[in-house]
Amino acid sequence: MMNNWVDQLSNLRAGAKTFAETNPAMVKAYGGLNQALGEAKHLDAKTRELIALAVAVTTRCDGCISSHAAAAQKAGATVGEVSEALGTALALNAGAAYVYSVRALEAFGQFEGK
Repeated sequence: MMNNWVDQLSNLRAGAKTFAETNPAMVKAYGGLNQALGEAKHLDAKTRELIALAVAVTTRCDGCISSHAAAAQKAGATVGEVSEALGTALALNAGAAYVYSVRALEAFGQFEGK
């Protein structure tokens, strides 16, 4: 096992208490974002969690991975659905690396002779 994701989520929640105590306005605003997601009308909770888990991978956020893996499990996602969502993240991340490689080459070229 690479990580204990159950402990990761528990530790994240425990650590977040300090942030909530020291910056309650920001934590309340962040909570409002999540509350708004719960009021969505077009995507069900499982679909939102599959998207969130894929995005968590592309942003390399371990806390997000633990949180959204737990939520996807609770929402009834299957391992096959999670695997396909993660395949989309993998394909998109490769696409992003391709696009940014083109950008980097363009930047490199703009410094020629400078």
